[in-house]
Amino acid sequence: MWTLGPIGFASPLLLLGLVALPLLWWLLRAVPPAPLRRRFPGVALLIGLKDADVETDRTPLWLLLLRAAAVGAAIVAFAGPVLHPAPPGAASDDPLLIVIDGGWADARDWPRRIARAADLAEAAGLAGRTVAVIRLTDRPEAPVFQTGDAMRARLAGLRPQPWAPVARAAWAEVLAALAEPRIESWWISDGLAHPGRDRLLAALEGKGKVTVVETPRALLALKPAAFQDGAVRLSALRLPVTGAEEIEVSARGLDPVGIERELARATLAFAAGEAGAETALDLPPELRNRLTRFEIAGQPSAAAVSLTDDSLKRPKVALLAAAAPAEGMLLLSPEHYLRQALAPMADLMEGGLADLMRASPDVLVLTDVARLSNAESAELAQWVGKGGILIRFAGPRLAAADTPREIEDPLLPVRLRAGGRALGGTMSWGDPRSLAPFAPESPFFGLTVPAEVTVSEQVLAEPGPDLAARSIAALADGTPLVTRKPLGDGQVVLFHVTANAEWSTLPLSGLFVQMLERLATATRPRDATERGLEGRSFTPEKVLDAFGVAQDPGALPGVPGERLAAGIPGPDLPPGLYAGEERRVALNVIGAETRLEPADWPARIPVEGARASREVPLKGAFLAAALLLLLADILAALRLSGRLSALAPAVLIALLPVGGARAEDDAFALAATSEVRLAHVLTGDARVDDTAAAGLRGLGMRLFERTTVEPGAPMAVDLERDDLAFFPFLYWPVTADQPLPSVAAYRKLNDYLRTGGLILFDTRDADLAGGLSAEGKRLQLIASALDIPPLDTVPADHVLTRTFYLLQDFPGRQTGAVWVEAAPPDAEQAEGMPFRNLNDGVTPVVIGGNDWASAWAVDGQGIPLYPVGRGSGGERQREIAYRFGVNLIMYVLTGNYKSDQVHVPALLERLGQ
Repeated sequence: MWTLGPIGFASPLLLLGLVALPLLWWLLRAVPPAPLRRRFPGVALLIGLKDADVETDRTPLWLLLLRAAAVGAAIVAFAGPVLHPAPPGAASDDPLLIVIDGGWADARDWPRRIARAADLAEAAGLAGRTVAVIRLTDRPEAPVFQTGDAMRARLAGLRPQPWAPVARAAWAEVLAALAEPRIESWWISDGLAHPGRDRLLAALEGKGKVTVVETPRALLALKPAAFQDGAVRLSALRLPVTGAEEIEVSARGLDPVGIERELARATLAFAAGEAGAETALDLPPELRNRLTRFEIAGQPSAAAVSLTDDSLKRPKVALLAAAAPAEGMLLLSPEHYLRQALAPMADLMEGGLADLMRASPDVLVLTDVARLSNAESAELAQWVGKGGILIRFAGPRLAAADTPREIEDPLLPVRLRAGGRALGGTMSWGDPRSLAPFAPESPFFGLTVPAEVTVSEQVLAEPGPDLAARSIAALADGTPLVTRKPLGDGQVVLFHVTANAEWSTLPLSGLFVQMLERLATATRPRDATERGLEGRSFTPEKVLDAFGVAQDPGALPGVPGERLAAGIPGPDLPPGLYAGEERRVALNVIGAETRLEPADWPARIPVEGARASREVPLKGAFLAAALLLLLADILAALRLSGRLSALAPAVLIALLPVGGARAEDDAFALAATSEVRLAHVLTGDARVDDTAAAGLRGLGMRLFERTTVEPGAPMAVDLERDDLAFFPFLYWPVTADQPLPSVAAYRKLNDYLRTGGLILFDTRDADLAGGLSAEGKRLQLIASALDIPPLDTVPADHVLTRTFYLLQDFPGRQTGAVWVEAAPPDAEQAEGMPFRNLNDGVTPVVIGGNDWASAWAVDGQGIPLYPVGRGSGGERQREIAYRFGVNLIMYVLTGNYKSDQVHVPALLERLGQ
């Protein structure tokens, strides 16, 4: 192929025909021959006469140029012109193998990757080559080569998997053993360095040329949340590492009604040049116990979701009292203080030691228990050694106990002195002592010590070499107040004061609650290693897909704890939440030790982006141009011969459209453009379509009454047949059995979204199932092939909240979350302005499940068709639904005008006006 700039020619020798154009010029000038000039006296008699049929003696220059251009266009067309031809050597007759990583990292822009694979398959099919596709997240099997059309159909049904490629070495063995001697490979990579990549690359290169396709879109991942120092620690990773950046992490959980909602939100800030970011989320125990997942806002990826398990849930705390309190002293007993402090954060249980041990508590609290039997001591020591926490409180019995001072009690962190220490009394050693600040190595570090907390009496520890290391809280004079020692996988903690206010004011303060919370949650995260989970079976409760959506596990079998402890998701172990007899364990895509490393390809491997320039044949365009020029030549010849006026009616009749299809299209276009029209997408369900039409009719009436917008009757749109460009707004009610759009319809939809159109997707389920309803799943399937940007719930300063009405909620017949395009990371709030500078244009989609059409729907007389709520509250909700509709349509028609209007003072000040 010979190239000339961006255009190549498949048959360049035919361009030599352009050299013959001067010969054509000469022939056209010579034929017909010019008349001979002879003087004839009788011609004088013809002076003054006019000939009705005028015929030129020579072809005009402009007509010569027109004919030469027509012939030249035909010559260029038959030379096979191609725009953006493939580079020399790119064409091949070898079978084409498309390798797709297909893991969670591909979910960020899966439609773009599939589109590129489809382009490759189409080009190979046109060249008569066979095509095969493998997804590295599948079990290794020999690929089957098929025609390009058959492979494109298979690509449309591929979905990414919520785990990383884990068997590249096995794939290398399979590909190396293929019968095909030569294969051209295109590797659509997720951009991450995975184990075994070099071996697989070597196997592919052994078969032929390898080209890599990578997308530059950033990758964000969320590590599992951890409870540390009284707060939930969140950490995230990013790739590539660029400048400073902030992301929002949403903490989601169940509200008191049992519906999943956002319970809190945190901001993680990446410093410039840093791959990770961390933050702490301080939540009360009641709220923390409701958490089910954390997710990065606007990131549809399983890596952006971190499921929570029992590591953040309420611990089981057992109380074992030394003796029953005296009558009338219940409110002064140590157990009463402990119940009040622990009840908000833990599940309490009380009873005998044998019963409590059978309940497998996380923490056991002993209040002034001086002596235990040998059997009880052995049982407690064994329980602590397996990871339990024993918290003991001193008291008169422990201070007076005659315990051996030479040997250390395994259930006490230090050896104790006989008697106790009294402060502030007649026979005391001094005034009551306050507490010293907590040391950095103490589990209480960071807690504020109130000045009013004092200690008047305590039990003392015998001095020893380990006393300082085991002291985690002390008085101002350095005397240990709380000591701790490890015992196996657990620990023993001793408060050297009572659990009531008899010896100190500590139990009367909030510090007491915070210290107990730190200790009660010290068993977290629980032992999720193979030793901690071995011998148990876990059943999946819910699993994640590659886009981070929780799914029903279906018929997935249980897994042994040893495999779950390995923490490597795969085809037989998808990420999700697994439940055992006594605990639940979350298996996330990203582990605590996960690192994101970019793929480093050898210099010999060409790497392209996902959007490559495609070869565009130009032969048809040049032939069409030649035909048009020849048609113009015919008309010009008729005009010069004076016959055009006679043939004009026939020409007009020939140019008229044939059949009623074009007339029908024109009627649709005229109806859609004669006035502003609100349109809804036909779903195939007559009831839903009628409700959508009635809803848009009611919304149009409100717009006519309250604004300058005067919309016409709503129109129904068939995605497969109708042009969408006529409508600024589409309402799309999603049904569970709605058919998926065709490839051509998806192309129209993506063009519509990219050119300023807005689609309101309505699943009509109020998001009660957290996106797991049949309509929600169908929307996820429909949207998977649409070019939709990252989404987020409508922020308080979005233009939709103030386009016409000031709104905080966006209800329809139901209430639920509403999603729009996420704000850019660099959106900042100008000084003195109430709103940020958000997206410069209009969000292409608004997604919710509030059934807005039913709230808007009216009959021909303007009477509402469906009830909303009850009484005046329901009518108020219908009014807010109308206001949301008005805001939405005004937002579609005016864009960010309202936002710019708010920022006019800041803009003028910046311009110095």
